[in-house]
Amino acid sequence: MALFSNFPITAALLAIIFAQVVKIPIHFIATREFIPGLAFSTGGMPSSHSAAVTALSTAIGIIEGFGSTLFAVAAVFSIITMYDASGVRRQAGKHATVLNQLVEDFQLFIEEAKNWEKKGAYEKRENLKELLGHKPIEVFFGAITGILVATLLFQLYQ
Repeated sequence: MALFSNFPITAALLAIIFAQVVKIPIHFIATREFIPGLAFSTGGMPSSHSAAVTALSTAIGIIEGFGSTLFAVAAVFSIITMYDASGVRRQAGKHATVLNQLVEDFQLFIEEAKNWEKKGAYEKRENLKELLGHKPIEVFFGAITGILVATLLFQLYQ
């Protein structure tokens, strides 16, 4: 139970849960598609990575002080995480899209070139996950989400 009395951890976990769940109505408003599985998926608006690390940093800042060494470590950790979410992971998702298209095109070429009798193996092929990272706006709103969750949750801890 001591874990749940730790305000920074609680703020970070709650920010992740909130960011993941709120993806469903945001996606529905934007596309008119109801996809509950988004709550368990990577990518999308807002970034739960950004929400988690900014909630953690904000909570540490509130408890330890925004001038503390611990807050500085948490803030740098947050910046690196958000940079990675919008940079490296997003590019990996773009690469997955291209690779999936190449595999699909290659399979079509083989089917047209000869009568391929092992279609079952082709149908069982698994695509790479393409939605890995975040657009900068998704990272930004994830950060805002984390700051708001930590700030509001702190009111309950007082």
